[in-house]
Amino acid sequence: MAAITGADDDARGFSGPAFLIAATLTYDAIAKACSSPQTAELNAKKRAGTLMKWVNIGTVEAGALVLLAAAFDRRHRLEILLGGGLAAAITYGEYLHAKKAGLVSDAPPTESW
Repeated sequence: MAAITGADDDARGFSGPAFLIAATLTYDAIAKACSSPQTAELNAKKRAGTLMKWVNIGTVEAGALVLLAAAFDRRHRLEILLGGGLAAAITYGEYLHAKKAGLVSDAPPTESW
């Protein structure tokens, strides 16, 4: 019940999970409108030069948010770090695969250049 009511939040009333949820929803909404590993793969021949640059920037941003949330919410630090780390590793791997597969693929792109 404490997790629902926020009774176990620290004295400042800050909740690391709430912070991460808000940040994640913001990033998800923006990313959904921009790209995905699937479109990265389909258009890798044209976009490979900038693809990993932006994946790296996003990974650094996410890492900073996860570290801040872990610092703010010491009680849930392990879960925050594990969740953020696992999500970053999976997503990074997906984009690495998309780039590699797209560069060797003969499938037509989804964009005309």
